[in-house]
Amino acid sequence: MQNTEDIKTCCATLYQSDWVRLLLGDSFHPGGLALTRRLGVLLDLQPGRRVLDVAAGPGSSALFLAQQFGCKVIGLDYSADLVAQATARAEAAGLSHRVRFQQGDAERLHFTADSFDALICECAFCTFPNKTAAAFEFARVLRPGGRVGLSDLTRSGPLPSAMAGLLAWIACLADARPVEEYLAYFAQAGLVVEPVEAHDPMLSELIKTIQAKLLGTELLVKLKKLDLPGANFDQAKSLARSAAEAVQEGKLGYALIIGTKPVS
Repeated sequence: MQNTEDIKTCCATLYQSDWVRLLLGDSFHPGGLALTRRLGVLLDLQPGRRVLDVAAGPGSSALFLAQQFGCKVIGLDYSADLVAQATARAEAAGLSHRVRFQQGDAERLHFTADSFDALICECAFCTFPNKTAAAFEFARVLRPGGRVGLSDLTRSGPLPSAMAGLLAWIACLADARPVEEYLAYFAQAGLVVEPVEAHDPMLSELIKTIQAKLLGTELLVKLKKLDLPGANFDQAKSLARSAAEAVQEGKLGYALIIGTKPVS
């Protein structure tokens, strides 16, 4: 297993890079904002409700939820640069009064207990080295009756060796867990889990999109029309190919999981 701080730092560095933005756009997860909206519906978001977006990235989901549901959102990310980018986007969208961003660690949330009505975490829980700590923190900052919505990669059985390195970890692949383990993390934290929704086709579509963009981006680099220092196309293509095969074989999937903090 990689050093935990290395994983967090590498994730933060890669997610703020031009390389990732070219491949994933502004929404760093399968299903894009359509799946974010589904999470908002499942969490019963409404005007005035306080929402925490953990691993908010460039802020796309936080801004979208505020616009669509009228809620107030705090976006948390490990990367100071992504926090700055997201803050600028909130200001440009005229949403600074309802959406703000700050730097922080999902395993050590700097909020008091019972602070939020809802919490979302999209395609990032996989990358947290201490998932138990993160789940307990999610539950702690939720008010009684509040809900957490997780969307993440799932696996069934062992994954190919090509999906074991740091790049795979950063891409949410290497430490994808069976659905039952996510449910166990939530249950240990005292959350009551609702039926799981599977969205494997959205993962398949994202991988196909990434494979196509990899080919186009590699061509632009070879033609010297684009400069991406340090980009390892062979490694990235191998990882995407392995992921596509794993999805096709039913070894890799994508799911929405909702947990509720009981009312004492």
